[in-house]
Amino acid sequence: MPNEQMDEQQVAVYLSMDVREIIKRASRGQMPCRKTGEQKYLFRRADLDHWVWEQMHNFNREELAGIERGVSEHHGVDAEEPIVCPLIPDAGLAVPLSGKTRAAALRALVDQAESAGLVYNRDDLLGELQGREQLCSTALLPRVAFPHPRHPLPYDIAASFIIVGLTHTGVPFGSEDGSLTQLFFLVCGKDDRTHLHVLARLVRMLDDHGVVDHLLECQTPDHLAEALAHREMEVLNRK
Repeated sequence: MPNEQMDEQQVAVYLSMDVREIIKRASRGQMPCRKTGEQKYLFRRADLDHWVWEQMHNFNREELAGIERGVSEHHGVDAEEPIVCPLIPDAGLAVPLSGKTRAAALRALVDQAESAGLVYNRDDLLGELQGREQLCSTALLPRVAFPHPRHPLPYDIAASFIIVGLTHTGVPFGSEDGSLTQLFFLVCGKDDRTHLHVLARLVRMLDDHGVVDHLLECQTPDHLAEALAHREMEVLNRK
């Protein structure tokens, strides 16, 4: 229910944050909400999810783990189980990914999803992804992008999925630091249970020294799949 409304207490649980921090950010206009009374605010969950995504690179590991845990519990998903690798289909890794521009890379990712039998309406999905990139680049980490539609796609795709693409040459994808993007994770959810906790898990997996370098050394889809599975379990087992 993307139009679900939450108060400060519910948002604090959802994001595993102190309610005082939620109120402080809301009162300063730092979070999308509307004021309903003295220190009382209402948050639309879809807007909140979008805000979290835009701020994700500013959260530390513990905060990301808390967000993932709170969002997973809200949607009835086990936060202690792998969620990234099970969403990657057998034909879901493109090594190398073709395309030297942002538009070409998006087309190649959608083509990979279509060849895996996961896309009903290729043009609509591509349009959603292009529209999302026009709002703000999804190249959130150096050399890594997470293209995704802003909203779930109940009718355009057969099931929730992640398509992974790797290019050794790099693509100008709008990264804040100006780096070329070499690793792509196309995340598409059929409902709103998939979206935010998967993105949070991916950032936790990749925002660590040397991880992206290691993944970029992979020369085959099987090698990349094995490296991602190992990394996801490493993150889950971290105390």
